[in-house]
Amino acid sequence: MKIFHCDHCQQLVFFENVQCLKCYRPLAYLPDLGVVGSLEPVRPGIWRCPIQRVTEQTYRLCENYDRENICNWAVLIEDTHPLCRSCRLTRVIPDLSRQGHKEAWYRLEVAKRRLVYSLLSLGLPLENRVDNPTQGLAFEFLADSVASQAGPRLTGHLNGVIVINVAEADDAEREKRRHQMHEPYRTLLGHFRHESGHYYWDRLVKGRDRICAFRNLFGDERKDYAEALRRHYEGISVDWQQRFVSGYASTHPWEDWAETWAHYLHMSDALETAAACGLTLRPHRTDEPSLKASAQVGPQASFDRMIDDWFPLTYALNNLNRGLGLPDSYPFVLSPLAIDKLRFVHDTLNCS
Repeated sequence: MKIFHCDHCQQLVFFENVQCLKCYRPLAYLPDLGVVGSLEPVRPGIWRCPIQRVTEQTYRLCENYDRENICNWAVLIEDTHPLCRSCRLTRVIPDLSRQGHKEAWYRLEVAKRRLVYSLLSLGLPLENRVDNPTQGLAFEFLADSVASQAGPRLTGHLNGVIVINVAEADDAEREKRRHQMHEPYRTLLGHFRHESGHYYWDRLVKGRDRICAFRNLFGDERKDYAEALRRHYEGISVDWQQRFVSGYASTHPWEDWAETWAHYLHMSDALETAAACGLTLRPHRTDEPSLKASAQVGPQASFDRMIDDWFPLTYALNNLNRGLGLPDSYPFVLSPLAIDKLRFVHDTLNCS
């Protein structure tokens, strides 16, 4: 994620901000510029950003910004859709008559917007299912039923539709599930990253030239998924750290890809943030990790440079967390084979 500043007063602002806390100008994320910009009214419902004075580009606020206070993105005035590019990906929202669902919807959309930012930054195809009914992407935010004996809504992906259980937006519930699943790391954004991996496997790997290389590295995805899932929940392989980025990745080649994909997005976003902050590490001892300011991340960058930067960054993050009495920010150890799989994701992005 980039670091943003108010273009009016240069105050630091964050990706989710709707107002500058110093000059009180209204703010919106402007996807055409890739910045959080201040807004000036032109006429009722129409806004301009001072950055665009030369072209006089004008905007509307996303309907979920203007009416629901859920979004903070703007829409180009020539775009007739009432929703921004991120919000129009959501085709089912939580039942807002249920307590806590408005807050959950907000948290879900915040995480989704961060995912959308990353996917667009990586140059990936991203259409909604109205514009592209066969290959587009849609999100459904569903809650467990309180009126029937149906089982819980399962977070997952099928044919371009990603379902996220609304309960995952509740920190306490998500932490409980993390302990139940024996996971070292479970976040709302992590769910979006993981499920997007399934979607992009269909678009970038399935039936394409890279499928043989995928099978050589991840395994044959044609093996029985239900049986693989059953075996996984009977007991995680004790040596999974030697081959996978997570225990769940050992379930099946599809899950190995999705976990590795999510991990790559995790790395890219964190490295971009570190670079935008100008973070460097210059330890007093020569045997401790050092970090020079990174220039690029994602497919245009050198994967070897990304890995060289990643280990010092996680060293700093974990030590800072421990100093604050918190669990490790990065509770993973990457084996050589896991790094090869991350490289495969990187190379696949270069081919997309």
